[in-house]
Amino acid sequence: MLYNKFIDKFFSEESMLDFSTMIYRIPALLFAITIHEYAHAQCADSMGDPTARYMGRMTFNPMAHLDPLGAILLVVAGFGWAKPVEINPSNFRNRREGILKVSFAGPAANLFLCFLAAFFMTFLNRFGLLSDGVYRFLLWMQLYNVWFAFFNLIPVPPLDGSKILSELLPPSMAWKFDNLVGRYGFYILIALVFTGITGAIIRPLAAGYMLLVNGILGLVF
Repeated sequence: MLYNKFIDKFFSEESMLDFSTMIYRIPALLFAITIHEYAHAQCADSMGDPTARYMGRMTFNPMAHLDPLGAILLVVAGFGWAKPVEINPSNFRNRREGILKVSFAGPAANLFLCFLAAFFMTFLNRFGLLSDGVYRFLLWMQLYNVWFAFFNLIPVPPLDGSKILSELLPPSMAWKFDNLVGRYGFYILIALVFTGITGAIIRPLAAGYMLLVNGILGLVF
């Protein structure tokens, strides 16, 4: 399928080191990071925790969310990080619900942004308005956002998926998970990335989601 080819290209080393695509990749990357972190902050604030708002994270200004080294690595290596949104779960009206919703808010926002990019691509193409530059930008918007969403749902600390899993586990198992896996989470994550395991996990999920989106838009248009 067409999307499978794009996803394979996105995960390839050649794609990350193709600096001719920077003009499209950098704006798409900034959108993906900003929406992800803003969604965490907005959700936390709506659940009763104003920490992110006080720290200036409820903004669409990407500079408030960027970690310089993490952003550079995302562009050139496909692996990096942004500034984490700090929360205080004790402020949530319902601690468990708050953590679950805030943790899922970032990936969910990325999936929605991926859908919007696909929608605009299909809409513009339908009416003959899709230029090559806009096509490339919207393609990278889809790819970065679908990748961010599923990558962050991997249940390895410090990713969002680990917080979701910890809240879903029985308390005794959650304590063991947080203390054993959490202690070595970053090293486990590095190993998963550089052995290609994360790509093997994310590729079929991303392809499935994008095919679903494509199918829905096919019915609309």
